[in-house]
Amino acid sequence: MNQSKKAGLLSTLFMGLGQLVITKEYIKGGIFLLFELISLIFIPKLIHNFYGLFSLGTVTGNTNAALNDHSIRFMISGIISLLVLFLILMVYVLNIYDAVIAGRKLDKGGQPPTFKQFVKNFWEKSFPYIITMPSFVMILFFVLLPILFSVFIAFTNYSSPDHIPPAKLVDWVGLNTFKEFLKMPVWNETFVGVFWWTIVWAVSVTFFNFSVGLFIAILLNSEYVKYKRFWRTLYFLPYAVPGVISLLVFSNLLNGQYGPINLTLKELGIIHPYFGLFKENIGWLSDPMMARVTCIAVAVWLGFPYFMALLTGVMTSISPDIYEAAEIDGANKFQKFSRITLPLVITSVAPLLIMTFAFNFNNFGGVYFLTRGNPAGYYAPESGAGATDILITWIFKLTNEDRYYNRAAVMSVLIFIIVAVFSIYNLRRTKAFKNDEY
Repeated sequence: MNQSKKAGLLSTLFMGLGQLVITKEYIKGGIFLLFELISLIFIPKLIHNFYGLFSLGTVTGNTNAALNDHSIRFMISGIISLLVLFLILMVYVLNIYDAVIAGRKLDKGGQPPTFKQFVKNFWEKSFPYIITMPSFVMILFFVLLPILFSVFIAFTNYSSPDHIPPAKLVDWVGLNTFKEFLKMPVWNETFVGVFWWTIVWAVSVTFFNFSVGLFIAILLNSEYVKYKRFWRTLYFLPYAVPGVISLLVFSNLLNGQYGPINLTLKELGIIHPYFGLFKENIGWLSDPMMARVTCIAVAVWLGFPYFMALLTGVMTSISPDIYEAAEIDGANKFQKFSRITLPLVITSVAPLLIMTFAFNFNNFGGVYFLTRGNPAGYYAPESGAGATDILITWIFKLTNEDRYYNRAAVMSVLIFIIVAVFSIYNLRRTKAFKNDEY
């Protein structure tokens, strides 16, 4: 058996053993050995957490809730243990790979690098991995952990009033929550309605943000506009102000009964019981269809400055020679825009448009801080959804107000699948990603 296989086999049996015995890399082997010894100390705790993840607790019924098992804590501890085990396995595989590589050098008659040379080479060749590793670990515990938690909750009966820990245990129920969610007419019909409104909301806001931003950018790039910096700064202000503040201000301005907008329209005679264009107060946020249009309009007002600034930079980077060549060929302004400007702009910002759609699909603040999802009564009252609720705000209501955690988790899983499939499919079709070598 050659040295590489011996080193790999020994490091498989115990981390660092191949480096210590075969390749004589004592410092590196000692580090791997110490890592495994520390890992073994925590193995009993990891096993206990895995048991809690599968059982979700067994002790219940005590009048003192502190004596009962808390199923959700067991689940979170189990997920954390899974992620920790994943990191340990990564180091374990790295240890085997390192032993095999060093053994191959011995097979070829060479010598493994000294620890000082190894550190230098590792720093030079693996610098990007070293710098991104803290972010990778944070993504595991602050992004992947909540996602896994939501997925796991969807397969339990965690809901009010019968399965709220620590008073009652939570149980694994498999696909029952999915089946229940899809079979019950109230939830099924409401989900379909909220889903289609979410699609309309995300597409409309993304389209109009891009279109209005492009239109303003073209106007401000015109040779006839003076004081361009002033106008760009002015139009950028809606984006610079925190969105929550703007949405709360709009919520007050658009109040149907006491809002300044309706009061001003009354003063101007536009709202008048006999002679006005409108006989009654305009239900900006109380009429279902008007409230939806208002949500889209406010979101566009808040979002178009970003695209205006972005597209201004994109159009500035287009070479003037292209437009000069088009003029020589007899192209008019519309043809230059439709054949040159628009295709180049869309090619440059296509990934951002897809990301903007994904953001708007889950734009909780854009709806909730303006309308709270109201007006109510548009769907079945027991569903808890309002006319302007998108999926993410409905999920918030299900968890925060009704405590239907398992049904909210089912919707979260469905949202994740929809957005992930749409984003991945469209990103892979954009030229910006097709031109990426990797």
